[in-house]
Amino acid sequence: MPALKPTDHYADVIWLGAVTTPDAGITSDPLDELDLTFAGPQGDTHAGLTRPSCSRVTSQYPRGTDIRNTRQISILCADELDRIAAVIGLDKIDPSWLGATMVVRGIPDFSHVPPSARLQSQSGTTVTVDMQNRPCHLPARVISAIDPQAGKRFKSAAAGLRGVTAWVERPGRLRLGDRLRLHAPDQREWAPNS
Repeated sequence: MPALKPTDHYADVIWLGAVTTPDAGITSDPLDELDLTFAGPQGDTHAGLTRPSCSRVTSQYPRGTDIRNTRQISILCADELDRIAAVIGLDKIDPSWLGATMVVRGIPDFSHVPPSARLQSQSGTTVTVDMQNRPCHLPARVISAIDPQAGKRFKSAAAGLRGVTAWVERPGRLRLGDRLRLHAPDQREWAPNS
């Protein structure tokens, strides 16, 4: 029996990018297409089969421990970006300010799709959702350079709306306009007290 169930939820890829200059901080460069390998997006500073652990996993590992890279890709939702922009007082948020790899449109409540869900293109290129991405101070710094007050409000406004991180399960090329189908784990929610 399959462990992942294809859903009737689809996302259209409306923005692609890569962080190509390590000294540029978090800012990503927009692209028309993106080649994904098992190590992640080609040419992206976040690519790699492993990465040093960060503040998000200090309960499991000392900072800097070499671990599997499940944060190869940062996927954001256009509707959620619009919601954040409205709260912080901007007309829009440029995905490059957040170091985005991909922006999608079409899946409601996108930042809360379940861990281990897959997003699969028509060609079979597939990424696996690791978990919700937490807001951090790095995008706030970029936004503060444009509007200091908006930068101060970013972290709290982005809570629960920062998209997801993901890793490449099946390599291939993604292009602007590609359609991704959501495949969800076929299991009930965890209920430890039932």
